[in-house]
Amino acid sequence: MNTQTQIVRYTERERVNHWIVAIAFVLAGLSGLAMFHPSLFWLSNLFGGGPWTRILHPFIGVVVFAAFVPEMRRFWDDNMIRDRDREWLRQWRDVVANREDKLPEVGRFNAGQKVLFWLMVICLITLFVTGLLIWRPWFAYYFPITLVRLATLLHSAAATIIIIGIIVHIYAAIWVKGSIRAMTQGTVSVKWAAKHHDGWLREKIKQQG
Repeated sequence: MNTQTQIVRYTERERVNHWIVAIAFVLAGLSGLAMFHPSLFWLSNLFGGGPWTRILHPFIGVVVFAAFVPEMRRFWDDNMIRDRDREWLRQWRDVVANREDKLPEVGRFNAGQKVLFWLMVICLITLFVTGLLIWRPWFAYYFPITLVRLATLLHSAAATIIIIGIIVHIYAAIWVKGSIRAMTQGTVSVKWAAKHHDGWLREKIKQQG
């Protein structure tokens, strides 16, 4: 197989799903930060002011979670942590130094991507549940104020963790040349796959023939 041959990395449905989650997440993050601290309140101008930011934020959050559920179901099995992933994480120095020839075989997703996936699963479920608990005027008044306050704290903590995780995700996508193309055009070269996801490439070749 020619090393420049393009193979499908993500289908059109997977890419559309991903970008819906990504765009909604950015909007949810910006509107949430506007309410998080007075120094960031200027971000509310992006949503029409403070009242509209407070109104729109939970609805945007629901869109993020609803769009992530099919993505989570689609990639669940591909993100199971295996022994080779644990070894990959232990060899993080080789990862940072781009010594990929020394790393264990990598499937569709590497261990770093899998960690982010499970981080998103945990954090988005936490954000969804706590978001319902603190959502005024619809649900918050049905719960004790102590629970609402605890939910607010957990909501802020989960949001902080997932924002940091997404920043790392974006950096990694830029760092690994060809990754952004995979999510915009859907394909990668055989050479790219052999270098970064050799186990996944082997499975693709096996399926084709």
